[in-house]
Amino acid sequence: MGDLPAMLDEAETLGVDFVELPIFAWTLIANGRVIPERLERLVRLTRDRPFGYTVHGPLAVNLMEVPARLPPHVALLDAAITVAGAVQAVHLVLHSGCVRDHDDTFAVAYARQRQALQRAGDTAGEAGVTLCVENIFRFEPMRETATPSRLAEEIDAIAHPHVRATLDVSHAYLRCADAKIDPVREIQALARFARHVHVHDSFGRPQEAWSMNEAERLGLGEGDLHLPVGWGSIAWEELARSCRIEPGAILNLELNARYWSELKDQVALLRGLSGRVTTRDLPRVA
Repeated sequence: MGDLPAMLDEAETLGVDFVELPIFAWTLIANGRVIPERLERLVRLTRDRPFGYTVHGPLAVNLMEVPARLPPHVALLDAAITVAGAVQAVHLVLHSGCVRDHDDTFAVAYARQRQALQRAGDTAGEAGVTLCVENIFRFEPMRETATPSRLAEEIDAIAHPHVRATLDVSHAYLRCADAKIDPVREIQALARFARHVHVHDSFGRPQEAWSMNEAERLGLGEGDLHLPVGWGSIAWEELARSCRIEPGAILNLELNARYWSELKDQVALLRGLSGRVTTRDLPRVA
């Protein structure tokens, strides 16, 4: 968190509406418990700014984990909700779960996740936070993770006011390429439940080749590249016209740090794109 004040100064200069705090990368939680002095410092660093906050929770949380290994994941999510509430974040983003064990049953794992999200939604609501479950893509050793339309079905079935979706557009393209299904229809299905949208570009091709670094992955055009919008092949204008997202949704630009020099132009581009997204309220830019 050492560089956080300078980054928040930059966000203030750019005039964004929200900043997403990547708490998964910071030392705030140990063994499922918040470290009080660390959280107090984060609260001090983030107060008195002209924008709001969202929080990206720990990537390790897997609510589809087998019962014997599930409790630490639940505790980690509870701690992340505490952090999000303390910084008055409106959304806590967490990744959809995945099945790894070969003796686990997909239907049972989805049921575990629904039950866990129902309980976590109650906890989040008490903290003034909405959980936004993000669609991800498969990679080893995953056997299963939800396609965008399956995640939409899960959110619909949970039917909790504090459990909504994060639509990650590039992740959707990668998952759909893996499953050989139509990404636009899948994105449209999840968009109806999306209170939060992660915007970054790619070529929609899962990573297959070995590469030395991010530059080589970009050269190959494979994987979750987190590129500036327009650098990849995602049809942003088509999606903006054809997808209906939830009113008041937050569009969050999620760039790889190596492309940070593009940030100013990207914020302006995202504001323009937000004006063409179908919703009753103008989406907000983060």
